Amino acid sequence: MVASRPAYSQVNEPRVFLVTGATGAIGKAIARQLADIDNSRVVLVCRNQQKAERVINDIIQSSQNPNVCYILADISRHPEIKKLAAQWSGPLHVLINNAAVTPPTRQETPESIELQFATNVLGYFRLVNELSGILKASAPARVINVASYWAGGLDINDLEFKRRRYNNDKAYRQSKQANRMLSIAFADKLYPDITVNACHPGDVNSRLSNDLGFGGHETPDQGADTPVWLATDNVGREKTGCYFEHRREVTCPFSLDKQAVENLYNACVSYA
Repeated sequence: MVASRPAYSQVNEPRVFLVTGATGAIGKAIARQLADIDNSRVVLVCRNQQKAERVINDIIQSSQNPNVCYILADISRHPEIKKLAAQWSGPLHVLINNAAVTPPTRQETPESIELQFATNVLGYFRLVNELSGILKASAPARVINVASYWAGGLDINDLEFKRRRYNNDKAYRQSKQANRMLSIAFADKLYPDITVNACHPGDVNSRLSNDLGFGGHETPDQGADTPVWLATDNVGREKTGCYFEHRREVTCPFSLDKQAVENLYNACVSYA
């Protein structure tokens, strides 16, 4: 059972949440749970307008919260992230980086960047960078990076699988390791105005898990539980640079190597 969420009834202005990958199984559940919170405004970042409209209608109907909307943007594309940030109006209190892809064959964006790295890693990195000013102006603010316990194998010299033979499982694990490492990098750089934490969302049967050859034994709501908890509970403000699984803080070995973290951060900067 998913525990009830704290309400922001003590806040006069709406609490504004931005969720990427919001038409997927976990993303939709995250957005719906956030919409259930009193005085919340939830903005979904989606690539497909028809899917976005269906999800928005479902969430508004189930939550009875009219303050749910979407922005069309492909976060694998830097120009679209820049446009999103430039057109943003008003405060932003919580950014939840959830979007991820894991295509079975190696693909590239129009910017000639391997798609999984561009979406799962640079998408997170660029959104935090481009929105950091808005988040600081809305402080206290939070970033939650949806990573995974299925992580490892990062090669700083071959982030796009140009040298290695592409394998979507290896590329996915590398991207989730990167999410966890970049979370500690941003936590150090953005504190105290913005806290940054990473988490494993849960094992949900989704298109992404199916593309990796897995199923899933948890419901989307169970998968959304830890990200939403970090977005709303006091722990998400008190902690930064941490990694969580099932609402429990877990030591992340990838974040302990400060030089490797800085090297990855600088590698992502080089794509700007």
